[in-house]
Amino acid sequence: MATPTTREQLKDYCLRKLGFPVIDINVDDDQLDDRIDDALSKFRDYHYDGTEELYLAHLVTSGDIANSYVTLADSIVGVSRVLPINSGSVSSSSEQGFNIFDINYQIRLNDFYNLLSSSYTYYVIAREHLATLDMIVTGELPFTYNKKINQLKILMDWSGRIAVGDYLVFHCYRVVDPNSYSKVFNDTWVKDYTTALFKEQWGSNLTKYTNYTLPGGLVVNGEKIYNDAVIEVAALEEKLRDVYEAPPQMMVG
Repeated sequence: MATPTTREQLKDYCLRKLGFPVIDINVDDDQLDDRIDDALSKFRDYHYDGTEELYLAHLVTSGDIANSYVTLADSIVGVSRVLPINSGSVSSSSEQGFNIFDINYQIRLNDFYNLLSSSYTYYVIAREHLATLDMIVTGELPFTYNKKINQLKILMDWSGRIAVGDYLVFHCYRVVDPNSYSKVFNDTWVKDYTTALFKEQWGSNLTKYTNYTLPGGLVVNGEKIYNDAVIEVAALEEKLRDVYEAPPQMMVG
């Protein structure tokens, strides 16, 4: 199938591209699976389509407060921001209700009616000014995150600032799972890179024998296959970094 949507279809596509079944590709099935994993890992790490940007809401539990950190899923590769916890995020349907002494509430109460008959310039400038003051005085919530241990540690007084049942919201990056989004298997770079890795593994296997002879007298030069594949792999990895890699992001992970 020219448009693979599963691992097996990707495997068959790459083998056909190398000449199978016209010629025998001397690579074990487990080796092929390993090379597919290598290709998908490289795709996740560097390709701009390998991860997705999202806001993740987390319901706080007693365990989170006791540990002073949140355990995230393995698919989360980085966190760039923890949204601030303040009264401005409290809705009218919340048990806490609106904080009538909050300056944002007072602006809406006293000045919102003016927007119906005059310019909203004042309101926008006032909100920008308040946001700047909040950034200077309060700042962002400091945090650390390491994707190897999946622990998002927010440096704050957990017991005094947040309660069980509250929500924390994170701006983060999540791996695009090919098992859920099958178009990953049909990505042009993934197909070319997987084929090159298959060829490299094939040549590596054949280098164990000098001038391997196939039935019918055809001689296969394993060393040349391997060397050609190494060049193709290097070129595709360079293309990945130069063409498909997103600009560096400010994220922790």
